Amino acid sequence: MVEKINSFIHQYNNYNTTIHPVVREQLSPKSINYTSNNNVNNSIPFGQTAPNTEIRTQLSGKEEKKKYTDITSQLDKNSRKVLETLLKNGILLNNKSGDNSTVLDNLHKIITEPRAQGLDNIGILKDTIATIAYPYLITQQFGNIPENYKQAAIQANGQGNPNDINVKQSGTCVAASTEFKLAKQMPAEFARFAQELSSPKLSVQKNIKLENLADNTLNGVWLLNAFDIPFEMKDYSNASLSFAPDKNAIVRAQIQTVDKDPYERTPLDVLMQSTFMQIGSQQSYNSITDKRAGKFNQNDKGLIEFEKTFTESVVFDKNILSVTYQTVDENARLIGYETDLNTMKKHLTDALNMGENIIIGYTQTDANNIIINGHEITIVGYKQEKDGKLTFICNDTDDDVSKPIEYSEDFLLPKIHHAALPKEVVESDMDIVPNWVEGIAMYKEMKAQSTNNRAVA
Repeated sequence: MVEKINSFIHQYNNYNTTIHPVVREQLSPKSINYTSNNNVNNSIPFGQTAPNTEIRTQLSGKEEKKKYTDITSQLDKNSRKVLETLLKNGILLNNKSGDNSTVLDNLHKIITEPRAQGLDNIGILKDTIATIAYPYLITQQFGNIPENYKQAAIQANGQGNPNDINVKQSGTCVAASTEFKLAKQMPAEFARFAQELSSPKLSVQKNIKLENLADNTLNGVWLLNAFDIPFEMKDYSNASLSFAPDKNAIVRAQIQTVDKDPYERTPLDVLMQSTFMQIGSQQSYNSITDKRAGKFNQNDKGLIEFEKTFTESVVFDKNILSVTYQTVDENARLIGYETDLNTMKKHLTDALNMGENIIIGYTQTDANNIIINGHEITIVGYKQEKDGKLTFICNDTDDDVSKPIEYSEDFLLPKIHHAALPKEVVESDMDIVPNWVEGIAMYKEMKAQSTNNRAVA
């Protein structure tokens, strides 16, 4: 994997037109002062360091230098080169994390403290470094289960269908997109998650402000209870949440530790994506089958829009609104849009200009405009073409392509069903129903249906 990263660094340092500067900015020691081609919006803060956060590119004091030496002593030449790049561009010493720990702090814990059973310290270390250096490596592709692990997988699945352990099409696009956004936008928090989730306790604590979930504390607490999130109130406004992968994730992670093929998930991907699927599915996900249960979704694969928004809100501790742009009738026919495409475009570019990466859900329709498929990807930037129109730079975790992809505005905008956006970007243009209001209404409706069904029976 590290060799692949160095190859990408070489490729993107020599590109001309097709790839956006976001890649070069992430990996170049001169990224902060990088000036792109004239047709690219240079105001977009693509860097991973938050505004008003001091950027440090040099180790300070004996402790940091020792940690760096301890880590490099366990790495090969290529991995050391990537680590050095992370230091030079300010990512390694970034401390925008839940406990103010740096990327360096967490990498040191990964290599010096025990990992969960069946996981390899050096493997998790390299995967964490590689993912932070180049988040486009993240994929949602499950791997095959080798013969010597099949019985363990079948046993972990309990009474389920033994054939369900062979996952062909992953439903973790929301979780993989969340993993990508965390690695790209908050590398220190990503490293903290990686360290905690791969440790023997297989869990990570996250402190959040309840105001980022709902209009008041009681509704915020309702949401946490509705999603079955283990939590402890710190005071009236703040809570400490516990995130963990499902109990079968460790089996998948162990398999990927010893039997990972190209373009398959790393053990770290397994743990991250399982954790985010657990959050969104009300703790009902099964990594062995890639299926879920839960109270909000009748489909056993993936996460619905409401679940995705909740997941993103608690992971990033941010007031996220899921803005639905497409109007769909009861027959799943696309019949129009909630706003014009120019307003949609403004929302996206305003959020990107704020430094946000935007997870969107897009749809595919048949000849009769019936929606036949949906998928989640992440918009990371945009550039303006000579004709004045925009090209959006995106990441897709399900395309077997470890690099950004580009979509013209004419192609992408009409396909966007929903987008997760900061509240301040859309509140003046559209009347959006907050996530918690939608959730309470949905819960009451489903509970009433369940009561009616029992009465009929």
